[in-house]
Amino acid sequence: MFKNKIFLITGGTGSFGSTMVKKLLLTDIKEIRIFSRDEKKQEDMRISLNDNRLKFYIGDVRDYNSINDSLFGVDYVFHAAALKQVPSCEFFPIEAVKTNILGSENVLTASINNNIQKIVTLSTDKACYPINVMGATKNIMEKLMISKSRNNKTIFCGTRYGNVMGSRGSVIPLFINQIKNNLPITITDPNMTRFLMTLDEAINLVLFAFDTGKQGEIFIQKSPASTIYNLAIAVKDIFNSKSEINLIGIRHGEKKDETLITKEEMIRVEEDEKYFKILPDSRNLNYNKYFTEGMIHTVIEGYTSFNTKQLSINEIKELLLSLDFIKKELK
Repeated sequence: MFKNKIFLITGGTGSFGSTMVKKLLLTDIKEIRIFSRDEKKQEDMRISLNDNRLKFYIGDVRDYNSINDSLFGVDYVFHAAALKQVPSCEFFPIEAVKTNILGSENVLTASINNNIQKIVTLSTDKACYPINVMGATKNIMEKLMISKSRNNKTIFCGTRYGNVMGSRGSVIPLFINQIKNNLPITITDPNMTRFLMTLDEAINLVLFAFDTGKQGEIFIQKSPASTIYNLAIAVKDIFNSKSEINLIGIRHGEKKDETLITKEEMIRVEEDEKYFKILPDSRNLNYNKYFTEGMIHTVIEGYTSFNTKQLSINEIKELLLSLDFIKKELK
């Protein structure tokens, strides 16, 4: 499905983008365009991968012209560019709005204007019942994607992630850094739970959405979870660390448990063995149907990091030891 195709990845030098690029280069793809504003990371990627199919575009999703120009001739888009750090977005909320909402609007609109065949957007569990700016802006990004899907030839669909282990912002590299510097391991609340996904699983989720997604659909992987305490113990055991574990309390903008599918969305979910798919409300803006006719349904639970499978410490250790970045740290 990649033969002679041109892909563009926004935020292409990030954790997701750099891993997806390596995967796509193993196919007979024609061209991959890396769109980002970080010239140093683009140069590092150009040198390390050394493949003529890679093309680098300096730009910012906040600037419509830069993304519009880069999309000429492109077949497919993976939209990964975002501000993702919760504290940064809390302190500078308008910056998150500019990138995650207005920037996404630019990418979606430019995709339509350039006759892109399909675009897959990347979102987060924090978009469900958002209590922080990052989650709120990602929630609006999803709504923008669904709204664009209603009357366009370009196919818009999305994915929603839990914690991607080892990615920027993941707590695991923080634990490793604290251990290596003989510092206490800091955790917020021992009973706080988080979904656990590998970077490869995140890539496969996007490829599944790309392969099967229809207008407005959002895909979620069925993922296990762990308490933060068990995760810290597992990392500590792997590195044979004697570091103490210090509780610092839940920080501003954090939840005790995360949600990947709200209970309101569960009435529109289809599932298979590995993935959930949230079907969109694709009705057009008709005042009777949209505003005065609802749906009668039984209230059910959402899909959360509390009610999914909880991994034991040994299961977490087994999972961590399978990850390349952990193997590298242990050498």
